[in-house]
Amino acid sequence: MIELRGDCGSCFGLCCVALPFTASADFARDKPAGTPCPNLRADHRCGIHARLRDEGFSGCTVYDCFGAGQKVSQVTFGGRDWRTGSREDARRMFDVFPVVRQLHELLWYLTEALTLPAARPVHAELRRLRERTEALTRGTAEELAALDVPAHREEVNVLLLRTSELVRAGVGAKGRKKNRRGADLMGARLKGADLRGATLRGAYLIAADLTGADLRDADLIGADLRDADLTDADLTGAFFLTQPQLNAARGSSGTRLPASVARPAHWAA
Repeated sequence: MIELRGDCGSCFGLCCVALPFTASADFARDKPAGTPCPNLRADHRCGIHARLRDEGFSGCTVYDCFGAGQKVSQVTFGGRDWRTGSREDARRMFDVFPVVRQLHELLWYLTEALTLPAARPVHAELRRLRERTEALTRGTAEELAALDVPAHREEVNVLLLRTSELVRAGVGAKGRKKNRRGADLMGARLKGADLRGATLRGAYLIAADLTGADLRDADLIGADLRDADLTDADLTGAFFLTQPQLNAARGSSGTRLPASVARPAHWAA
């Protein structure tokens, strides 16, 4: 899924310009949407990339555009730089970027779903919806701006829910009963918890202690893992887990991960 990973070298620093951020534990200062981050260099690269966490910009280290940046820069706008183009082009580029980012995130889930053998009964539908979503990302700036993203997301979600049911069915009835969808588990003490095959879709696991927890074959789509402790946890086979989610968590060399994500560099050895 390399085309669904950010390629900063092919992007005009869109995440550093189009998106707003507020002074908080994640960002050292305020920045309104459409205004370049003061750390953005003339070559569209971050001037403090190697020390973002030390400088108070940990929020940047957990962000991933899923390849939307290079798509908007090189495809939607044909390589036209917002710095040298018209103000109208720049505004449209900044407006379209979040739309394509959402579509690329959906492409990530659909692509992963197609790698899951248990979801074979819906693979044909998944392929058709992935092709349609990819086609949407190649629309004009005007078409993208007018797109009803929530409606398309809901259509995709119906199929992803069916995928989740099929995958978790292989865990057995015990796993399927572990429904923690949207649950408030902030700071929860879940050390060593048996969450195999659980659905944790949209669950709030901020600062939860998941040390040594069994999260095999769990559905983690949209789960908030900020500062969650995944030390020695087993996420083998966990699905719909994205790199940004993992980057926001804490873990160790003993944390077992699915092949779709990489071990964050800031995790303790």
